[in-house]
Amino acid sequence: MKLNKNVFLILGPLVFLILQNIQSPEGMPEPAWDILSATFWIALWWVTEAVPIAVTALLPIVLFPLTGALDLSTTTASYGHKYIFLYMGGFILAIAIEKWNLHKRIALHIIKLIGTNIRKIILGFMVATAFLSMWISNTATSVMMLPIGMSIVSQLKDDKRTSQDENDVFGKALMLSIAYSASIGGIATLIGTPPNLVFAGYIQEVYAIDISFFQWLKFGLPISIILLIGSWFYITHVAFKFQEKKFSRGKEEIQRLITELGPMKREEKVVLLVFLITAIAWISRSFILEKFFPGIDDTIIAMIAAICLFTIGTSQKGNRIIQWKDALNIPWGIILLFGGGMALASGFEVTGLAKWIGMQMTLLQAFPLLLLVLVVIFSVNFITELTSNLATTAMLLPILAPIALKLDLNPYMLLVATTVAASCAFMLPVATPPNAVVFGSGYLRIPDMVRTGIWMNLISILFLTLMVYFMLPLIWEFEPFGFSDQFKIEKP
Repeated sequence: MKLNKNVFLILGPLVFLILQNIQSPEGMPEPAWDILSATFWIALWWVTEAVPIAVTALLPIVLFPLTGALDLSTTTASYGHKYIFLYMGGFILAIAIEKWNLHKRIALHIIKLIGTNIRKIILGFMVATAFLSMWISNTATSVMMLPIGMSIVSQLKDDKRTSQDENDVFGKALMLSIAYSASIGGIATLIGTPPNLVFAGYIQEVYAIDISFFQWLKFGLPISIILLIGSWFYITHVAFKFQEKKFSRGKEEIQRLITELGPMKREEKVVLLVFLITAIAWISRSFILEKFFPGIDDTIIAMIAAICLFTIGTSQKGNRIIQWKDALNIPWGIILLFGGGMALASGFEVTGLAKWIGMQMTLLQAFPLLLLVLVVIFSVNFITELTSNLATTAMLLPILAPIALKLDLNPYMLLVATTVAASCAFMLPVATPPNAVVFGSGYLRIPDMVRTGIWMNLISILFLTLMVYFMLPLIWEFEPFGFSDQFKIEKP
């Protein structure tokens, strides 16, 4: 692997230099060829992670101005896109939730409420994990849920009278349920997983259309709920068989963990109040708040919440709910990756590269729309088994949008398909951070994850295809074969 990375470390710039010395294809503007050359370099490093993907995301700042494709001011403006600040505000809220252990209290009470036999405790973990993943990083959610899950597994004693080790089977099922639900929960909200915000940022950057928190929720939440129920049924009724159905000590263990937390502190109550007000504001903004505050935006709401957390005091004099040292835990690498994705999108549009790509896709006109959506979702799903879902989304959106326009499709069809498929890679530890986290528990081997995950991949591919094809036009109220003017491009 180290040798391969070193090879690609050299291959990226080498490919770029070779392409720079080749004449651009007929009909492609010279700046568009420069952007495409840089994209090959960026894609090679993103896919192989020859250097950290956040570092690769800085390449447009160097390559676009030096080639003359895009000036420096236009390029760097992408790194300050408003959705980057929405993510930043959401993550500061998540840091406050984690800092004061509110997430752990929420998770334990959800598990306790749902029940503590074998199947119900798995459902409880999945609901708790998915709910938290809607609002905070799926990585942080799975890291938090892992030790709780392992403490529960340790309470289930193997019955020597049975042919299987119930502790081992339950451990595998619970670890996979945490990983799957962390990914599935993130689909529900605009801030739940980075690909969602990359999509919203791309649509805003290229078409000047705002995807509101509530608009995404209307589509993402049903997907999360149905996928969550389906994955729970698959894990507990198909993938794993439990000979011991009751979990006599599960309730006591959950109660012990709740007792350890103690009574709810003032700081937790403050964070919970800010969280609830922010969530309600995001959901109601487009149909209530805008009537009173016409200029309000999801990003503004996120920033108000973040600033409040920095200003509200704790029970200890002189301290605040969040201090700047806490904000250092924001994943600045992901924020840079957002910026790199937005810079690519801008480069594709401004130089005419997106339009040129769209004009070349005449062969796809023979594909029925349903098959095209299926192919996109299938491809993205398995690509993200080996690559970052965020980098994959950032790379593919600028390519698929012009293809959709050339085929006279609403770009939402292919772009949303790409976005949701990027969050549904369930097979390999490297596919998503939650997969890697639970793999480190010691209960799983790669064959376990592949054997169970491949069916989850296939289930999600079929389900997402149906949701995008049939439900997206209804929920977002557009006709799949005739679109508003902002989506049109000039025909040759």
